[in-house]
Amino acid sequence: MRRIRKLVFPLFLLSIIVGCNEEEVVIEDNNQTKGNLSIQLTDAPFPSDLVSEANVTINKIEVRKRNENDGNPFITLSEEERTFNLLELTNGITATLAEIEVDTGDYNLIRLYVADANIVTNDSTYNLKVPGGSASGIKILINPSVVVTSDTTSQVLLDFDVSQSFVVQGNPNTPAGIKGFIFKPTIKASNLAVSGQLTGMVTDSSDTVIQGAQVAVYTADTLHTSTLSNDAGNYTFAGLNTGNYDVTVEYNDYKPVTIEDIEVIAGKSVTQDVQLTETE
Repeated sequence: MRRIRKLVFPLFLLSIIVGCNEEEVVIEDNNQTKGNLSIQLTDAPFPSDLVSEANVTINKIEVRKRNENDGNPFITLSEEERTFNLLELTNGITATLAEIEVDTGDYNLIRLYVADANIVTNDSTYNLKVPGGSASGIKILINPSVVVTSDTTSQVLLDFDVSQSFVVQGNPNTPAGIKGFIFKPTIKASNLAVSGQLTGMVTDSSDTVIQGAQVAVYTADTLHTSTLSNDAGNYTFAGLNTGNYDVTVEYNDYKPVTIEDIEVIAGKSVTQDVQLTETE
């Protein structure tokens, strides 16, 4: 099958798995049990044709338990320092950051501590300042909060918007035009218990797959997130809360297409293929 090709942006999927087996449930003195919690991270588009590495070093991960009365509602999941090139974690590849038991209960905030960040192009490395310093964690609200129970695995998806987090200074269209980057971590969280997935394929009128089509999801006329179709013409949005969404697809000299009121259901994957036609 012939493919229309354009720049591909990565899908960054980073997982934090926190949990235990049901046989290992521990009864605490406060009558709390242990449960399973899985946290995953994905990204939005980023101009990876000019960038070979987008690295972040994470040295601590915490989760906050709601309505905790002991004065310190945060639980440390990991203090292992590890560096990830976000551009390598693509197409569903995952990296586990932590595996630890947590008490059952209601969790509503993740805190990530970033020790370092840098961008590597073909001829330069840009070491970036972490806002607030490495001792200041990035707070990510989980809304709605996630409930961890002893007989299920609760999951949270963190959408790491790489394009907004690594802001290009200068002209991003050529390597010589790039003057630097500003690191502004932008992450949102979705409770996968109340969210679903939207996926599909982008083709032209001759059924040729289109790589690099801009696919954007809107809710109430507000941009929710966006991505680009991959080399097989496919796109995927995970962690969409239950509800109706509009999807707009654009690519070069093709007519933009908007499909309205696509219903996303919790725990389900909805498929919406899109066919583009060239402008006359």
